[in-house]
Amino acid sequence: MSVEGTQAAIIHEENAGDGTRRRRPGGRGGDRVRKASGSSYLNLKNTRPHTELLSADQIEAIHNASLTVLEEIGMDIMLPEARERMKAAGAQVTPGSDRVRFDRGLILDMIASVPKQFTLHSRNPIRNVEMGGNNLVFAQVASAPFCSDLQGGRRTGNQKDYRDFLRLAQSYDIIHATGGYPVEPVDIHASVRHLDCISDLIKLTDKPFHAYSLGQQRNTDAIEMARIGRGISHEQLELECSLFTIINSSSPLRLDGPMLQGIIEMSSRNQAVILTPFTLAGAMAPVTVAGALVQQNAEALCGIAFTQMVRKGAPAGYGGFTSNVDMKTGAPAFGTPEYMKAVIAGGQLARKYGFPYRTSNTNAANTIDAQAAYESVFSLWGVVEGGGNFVMHSAGWTEGGLTASFEKFILDVDLLQMVAEFLKPLDVSEDALALDAIRDVGPGGHFFGTPHTLARYETAFYSPLISDWRNNETWVEAGSPTAFERANKIYKETLSHYERPPLDPAIEEELDAFVAKRKEEGGVATDF
Repeated sequence: MSVEGTQAAIIHEENAGDGTRRRRPGGRGGDRVRKASGSSYLNLKNTRPHTELLSADQIEAIHNASLTVLEEIGMDIMLPEARERMKAAGAQVTPGSDRVRFDRGLILDMIASVPKQFTLHSRNPIRNVEMGGNNLVFAQVASAPFCSDLQGGRRTGNQKDYRDFLRLAQSYDIIHATGGYPVEPVDIHASVRHLDCISDLIKLTDKPFHAYSLGQQRNTDAIEMARIGRGISHEQLELECSLFTIINSSSPLRLDGPMLQGIIEMSSRNQAVILTPFTLAGAMAPVTVAGALVQQNAEALCGIAFTQMVRKGAPAGYGGFTSNVDMKTGAPAFGTPEYMKAVIAGGQLARKYGFPYRTSNTNAANTIDAQAAYESVFSLWGVVEGGGNFVMHSAGWTEGGLTASFEKFILDVDLLQMVAEFLKPLDVSEDALALDAIRDVGPGGHFFGTPHTLARYETAFYSPLISDWRNNETWVEAGSPTAFERANKIYKETLSHYERPPLDPAIEEELDAFVAKRKEEGGVATDF
């Protein structure tokens, strides 16, 4: 059951008989009544005109420079099978080397078959998401080695916390997909971790999910589990994309073996591949944002072209993750002005090619403080203005991705819901213009008791989950709770109300049998 905040009663001040104003008891923003939501945040659209940070000529300059990189410098392709496929498609493979160069005509021919939009299917059809176009999809934090909350502090990822993050993701409609393991449960051995984690993704949520490309067997296991979870045939799976993977290039200019194998396994089965270079300006990419974008674009085009060498028409997406580093320490920085520029320019490049565009909600804060909030707001501002379609790490990311925070998850849900409310078209119908109400009240009156207000007060404005609008005296009497403390309370309340989504017993039995069989076979071989 999804949980959203709602304001149960209208908050206002009243005129006293002596001309002064007095507050209603409790002031503004006391504990909000929480109720189950409908599907108000499903299938979001961003119909705003996108910011054009760069001119058409400047975008063309980045495009041409990135193609020159692929032609003259090339990429290191760290998998023999991938090099052979690229050679068969017309790429120039340097004998005795990993280096592959690509004629610009080959790249442009290959990327022309990428779908401009595709559906990512879930086991619950209402949770299907559309990727590309003006669609906006949010996925929770992924891949953090640590997690934290107010009571337990920062700790190593574990299965209990992993499952609790999944329960939170299921509880809010604004989270459309689980973007990976929100925190890495290292108490499960790596040989079978993917089996337990994907099983939990299917059982504890009914939303689309991600498979890590960490070797062929993990990919094939994930594809089969996605098929079982949806209760469909192999043939239907190949007709309906039911799984996605994020492929990160090893910047600069390298695609490693597991990533390339992931492209082969996923694209060959018509599952989604989102190619995301990890280009940090000043570290793994040129220090200038323009230079970093050239490298990002070159790496992304190479990987996306390879998806089409594997299978023409396979769904793919363009990921932009370019940011900068702190030049004093080398530490990654996120939610910066440079990050915003890269996100917006990346959106222009993705739209040039007609690719669905993946971005992120990022920050580098070590706790839930003003930095965590303003860097996330800057990130989301860039996402909206840049026309991002698929937003990874939307809720819960802190410490540059090292820690998944339960409280930050709630803060981000609030921010995402605000973004969704902002993107709703403004009603300027005759009724909304309220001329009759203005006539009734006239000069010097108030609108609190008018029929126009009373018919709308419960839904007129967004009611934040965390904002505290009480007067200072009432807030102090309540113990002066901070946003961190309120988010902690809300996440625990949300978990206490969680309900596991229904799953056909026959599907669950088949899923459990597959996991047990693969565990008996040893899962995936590891060196520890």
